[in-house]
Amino acid sequence: MTILRIEHPTQDFATWKTAFDRDPANRRKAGVQRYSIYQPIDNPHYVLIDLEFETVTQAEKLLATMKQVWSSGAAGPALGGEPRTQILETKEVTQLVG
Repeated sequence: MTILRIEHPTQDFATWKTAFDRDPANRRKAGVQRYSIYQPIDNPHYVLIDLEFETVTQAEKLLATMKQVWSSGAAGPALGGEPRTQILETKEVTQLVG
C-alpha cells in the first residue's frame, strides 16, 4: 500500500473541508482507495490527510495534480500555508485486540 500524506495549516477547518469535498482532483479516478483526515487535538488550524493507493505511480500523479490545484488558487481560503507532502510505503500494519 502506498500513502500520499498531505499536511498543512488551514484558516478554518469547515472552509477547508468544503474545498476538500469538492474534490477538484477526482480522487476516485486517480486511484485513491481510502483516505483519512486527522487534526491535532491542540491545533484546530492544521490538517493531515492520508490518501491510500495501490501504486507509487498513482500517488505521484495525484500529487502532481494537487500541486497544480494549489498553485491555481482553486483551494482558495482553505489553505493557511504551503502544504507539506510525503509518499510513504506501508511496511507493516498490526491490529492489537483485547
